[in-house]
Amino acid sequence: MQSYSSLKKHYKFTQEEALILQELQSSMEKLSDKFIDEFYDYIWGFGQTAQFLKNKDVIAYHRKKIKEWFINLFCGKYDMYYFMYLYKIGEVHVKIGLPTHYVNSAFTFVRTFIIRHIEKDFENKEQYNKEVIAIEKIIDMNLDVLTSSYREEEMSKFLSLSKFEKNILSGLKKFNSYINFFLAGALALVAFFAVGLFAYDIYLLFFSDIGIEKGILTVLGSLLVLWAAIELIHEEIHHLQGKGFAIGAFIMLAMAALIRKILIYSLSSEKADDLLIIGTVIVGLAIAYWLVGKQNKIS
Repeated sequence: MQSYSSLKKHYKFTQEEALILQELQSSMEKLSDKFIDEFYDYIWGFGQTAQFLKNKDVIAYHRKKIKEWFINLFCGKYDMYYFMYLYKIGEVHVKIGLPTHYVNSAFTFVRTFIIRHIEKDFENKEQYNKEVIAIEKIIDMNLDVLTSSYREEEMSKFLSLSKFEKNILSGLKKFNSYINFFLAGALALVAFFAVGLFAYDIYLLFFSDIGIEKGILTVLGSLLVLWAAIELIHEEIHHLQGKGFAIGAFIMLAMAALIRKILIYSLSSEKADDLLIIGTVIVGLAIAYWLVGKQNKIS
């Protein structure tokens, strides 16, 4: 962890701002019970909070510590001991495997809660602005120190690797990026052929004896495949930007292709067995798509 003095210097945190926060402590202490209740309502919305707060004793201890941290946020004395205290909290988060996303999101609540309540006592605009600036700085410094534990944990893991292992890891990352770009190009090619398929089905509709009913269903099926391919490209772009891998989009493309088959086969009485098999597969894919979507919402 960087020295507390350089941290405050980088954030341009002044002694005057420390005193402003200290003056707010009494009013914030009165709000601490309200804060902890609303804080818990907020973090339970994460979906996986229960796996970190497993029983009543852990919850009671956690509520006590969060309340202490909240009141201490306005202590006015931000020295080495204060920042070491924060760093140890960050180490606990790393130890239990708490995602940094949860920490960042929780700080958004802290920030809005405090500013919302100092607005209620707003009288002097200049003083209010100073209070907001001081609050923003101390919250950002807290978040900086807490997340530094995660950064140092990742760095220590990397430094513990041998030179050979580091080379292998770097090579795999480069190879993975090349594969991702290859996949994006392949998906663009698929979309291009899907456009061709759609154009071909339009041609058959007007210039062959395929029949108007079957022709329209075939065109609709091709359009569905094209739409799914575009969605897949969209999700792959998100993946290249650092977001998660969208397996649901691949499932959706498979469903679109099978639905196209059903639209075509639905006009043939000889394809009843095929329709039943394809329909069963689609139901299975739909269940898989629902489960993937549900898991994404939880995480």
